[in-house]
Amino acid sequence: MAALMVGTQVAMSSMPNVNLVSVLIILTVIIYGAKAFYSVAVFVVLEGLIYGFGLWFINYLYVWAVLTAVALFFRKYESRLIWAAIAGLFGLCFGLLCAIPYIFIGGPAFALSYWVSGIPFDITHCISNFVLTLLLLNPLRKLLTRLRPSA
Repeated sequence: MAALMVGTQVAMSSMPNVNLVSVLIILTVIIYGAKAFYSVAVFVVLEGLIYGFGLWFINYLYVWAVLTAVALFFRKYESRLIWAAIAGLFGLCFGLLCAIPYIFIGGPAFALSYWVSGIPFDITHCISNFVLTLLLLNPLRKLLTRLRPSA
């Protein structure tokens, strides 16, 4: 699942903040539960190896884990509309979550300016997460359920 997250993210990298990572994390949580944290951890390390371990990497250490934890909390929900809303809200909050380390690096004003300057990207992230989750969650869930080895 981590390889799929990285592969789709890299393939869609020409479209800023439009990717399948959120829907794939949600899907991994639905199918595999807390084991999804392993895929997310590998995804984060692979992203660092591909793009370098800059300041943004600090954000990735917790941002994707936050989505995983939220998805675990709502794991039993079947409604793709609820999942799309969760993914959309996560996309909208992504920049805010990523601004947290900048409070410590440059102070509250720096973190606020970082977050505010990225709001257009967060809106794109919100809309794309919502639409992609709404369209792809159920077909991908059926596919992954069929491919999942019985344990």
